[in-house]
Amino acid sequence: MRYELVIFDNDGVLVDSEPISNTVLAGYLTELGHPTTYEESVRDFMGAAVHRVHDLVEERTGQKLPADFDEQLNTRTIAAFQQELVVVDGVEELLGKLVADGVAYCVASSGSHRKIAAGHRQTGLDQWFEDEWIFSSEDVGRGKPAPDLFLHAAASMGVSPERCVVIEDSPLGVEAARAAGMDVYGFTSMMPADRLTGVTGHFSDMAGLPGLLA
Repeated sequence: MRYELVIFDNDGVLVDSEPISNTVLAGYLTELGHPTTYEESVRDFMGAAVHRVHDLVEERTGQKLPADFDEQLNTRTIAAFQQELVVVDGVEELLGKLVADGVAYCVASSGSHRKIAAGHRQTGLDQWFEDEWIFSSEDVGRGKPAPDLFLHAAASMGVSPERCVVIEDSPLGVEAARAAGMDVYGFTSMMPADRLTGVTGHFSDMAGLPGLLA
């Protein structure tokens, strides 16, 4: 393998959480008086840190979201995870191959540490990730599409950016990886390939990823 570190986005790449998270977010925003469809949530917020939700709502309406918005959103999302969340098909086999090949990997997610941990416990992925391999937008000043999170993950793992590859499923995540100077492969399970522009390559099934990384 030509990379020393594989950096995974979490939501939609490791755990099949994007449909759940965007349903919860759209419903909560609508409840608060900011009507949002599921499709609009995916379009505007998929792959983004929660501060983007605050910023866009205030930009569009001049209103601030409640002070406890982040906490309430996390609580609602985690409750939904406990009912519905599953691992993305093929992820555990892929992680097993990386371990067997001696390739380091980590997570760099726009989600909170609390949400990541809940999702990994629910799906059993906590067996595959040490705490020090998990990085959240909470750890840096700016979330995706800024490169800060990916650069922080690479530095923490002791690997230079040009030796890293990012696995992403959102345009904002792809933009962040490219800004970090990293190769990035676009997972097209939810987002069509034409929305993930500028990637090193596309794939639609985890079984196809090792061949791309080789």
